[in-house]
Amino acid sequence: MLYAQILVNGLILGGLYACIAVGFSLVWGVLNVINILHGSFVVLGSYVAYFAYVHLGIHPFLSIVLSGALLFALGYVIQAGLINRVIAAPVLTTLVLTFGLELLLNNAVLVAFSADYRAVQLANPMGSQIIGGIVFPMERVMATLLALALTGLLYLMLAKSKIGRSIVAVRMDPEAAALMGVKVKRIYAVTFGVGALMAGAAGSLLSVVFPISPLNSTEFLGIAFVVCVLGGLGSIAGAMVGGLALGVIESFGALLIGPQHGLTIAFSLLILLLIVRPTGIMGRRGYE
Repeated sequence: MLYAQILVNGLILGGLYACIAVGFSLVWGVLNVINILHGSFVVLGSYVAYFAYVHLGIHPFLSIVLSGALLFALGYVIQAGLINRVIAAPVLTTLVLTFGLELLLNNAVLVAFSADYRAVQLANPMGSQIIGGIVFPMERVMATLLALALTGLLYLMLAKSKIGRSIVAVRMDPEAAALMGVKVKRIYAVTFGVGALMAGAAGSLLSVVFPISPLNSTEFLGIAFVVCVLGGLGSIAGAMVGGLALGVIESFGALLIGPQHGLTIAFSLLILLLIVRPTGIMGRRGYE
């Protein structure tokens, strides 16, 4: 029964990890930009949920709409105004740019909200349910289900909508997409905005699970990076599989060597996978 409980805990955690990583994977896969800002976007989403609940009484599960909209606008403006100017430059240039923007944004959040940890204290917590001897913490379960639903909606948007097909076309061949009338730089900005939207939504969901602080941005970025490499670059399904796999591995690893070594386990797994299967679980060889 102990191992079944750990497995359930890992799957619940992994669903949240998938939601954290999917926007990062999308931006990296379409724009070839390693978005170092991603962790701070997640933190900002958590702060939006916190203040929306404290001052407006909006439940964090509902504030994903607000945080997603605000982060989409922020991501669109950053991409259209700054990153698009160097999008054709070598990847190191965009990496340094997003790293510098991350320093600015993270320090701005530190000045605005301080490094103190905050937590969303729900007036009517959902509590836990025991099914078959396994404890299901309902806030975490609902957050995970919403995270997986958002990931599924993103997949459908890319597969079925006009803007989604444009994003996929730009990912596959931006020159050919431009010849077909796609405004490539606009699609780049929209894609970056969607990645920020997913990060903000993930932050809202995480606000009922983890304490909120600007100091968490590095951890969220590390999780996104590991899940993206584990699942496969640019793959929505890969991000979901990678997130669930990382959650389960972390949960069982915590049993063996302690919960304080979660990131150690994650990055050890990353190094091992890069040696054994550098394309990830669902990645394609030769894709850049």
